Amino acid sequence: TLFRRADAAAAATAGQNDAAATAQASRILVASAARGEVSADDKAYLAKLVASRTGLSEADAAKRVDTVLAAVDDAKNKAKAAVDTARKASATFALVGALSMIVGAFIASVAAALGGKQRDEDEALFVRG
Repeated sequence: TLFRRADAAAAATAGQNDAAATAQASRILVASAARGEVSADDKAYLAKLVASRTGLSEADAAKRVDTVLAAVDDAKNKAKAAVDTARKASATFALVGALSMIVGAFIASVAAALGGKQRDEDEALFVRG
């Protein structure tokens, strides 16, 4: 959507340089994502690149760049929220699993004690009887 032409007729006559421009913009966006922000120079360059490829004015191209950057930030925030939700769910699952193991161990030890007591009582009856 960043390099979508303003004029649909011009889209049919797009040159081979569109792939190079797209690759260059992608490299700028990836490097900016790694840094955590897009510098003003990169924004201005992207706006000029979009304006030259789409036929939009630089102001409209800058708006389009800002819209794409806002969408990228929104996607990044949604991904962070999903990771946080998954982290909380896995921590809860681990806590419940550990608690159930403790309860199971307690029940097993009580059952073993009762079974041992019953066995000892049964042996005493066989010895006397």
